[in-house]
Amino acid sequence: MKWAIPVAVLSVAGLVPVWLYSPGAAHEGEINEVAAPPAQEQQQTVPPATTTAPKTTGSAPKTTGSAPQTQQQTQQQQQNRTVSGPAVNTSEGTVQVQVTLQGKKIVDVKALRAPNSDPTRMALPLLKQSALKAQSADIDTVSGATATSEGYKQSLQAALDGAK
Repeated sequence: MKWAIPVAVLSVAGLVPVWLYSPGAAHEGEINEVAAPPAQEQQQTVPPATTTAPKTTGSAPKTTGSAPQTQQQTQQQQQNRTVSGPAVNTSEGTVQVQVTLQGKKIVDVKALRAPNSDPTRMALPLLKQSALKAQSADIDTVSGATATSEGYKQSLQAALDGAK
């Protein structure tokens, strides 16, 4: 009986940190996708390989016109830029998008952060498709994922504004 009071006090003292624990953003059940650059950008970061001259057999080499196309592709790749929008807090969780632009054209949109729920997982591909089709953040809200849709649109609009 003489140990009952110290045991109760120490038990409560040990449980207080557990009761006060608040997990960080990485533990809130969010989708955290690390956005890999599109294939075009990956090619841009790789230095061009040096090639050896083809062996000639006495005939004149044929020109295929591939060099101008390669230069054109290189110019297009250099125009690609990726801009991340801000993290927008919604009632369902945090939403953040990253947009890849080629000139003024939206070529890709990735969700960097989004709530980890079934409606959100269903809505993200639809929101991406809508943004690519509309070429703006003026897209329809996905039914069942209203909060995520609004956060997606806000983050996308901010990223587009930051790209100007």
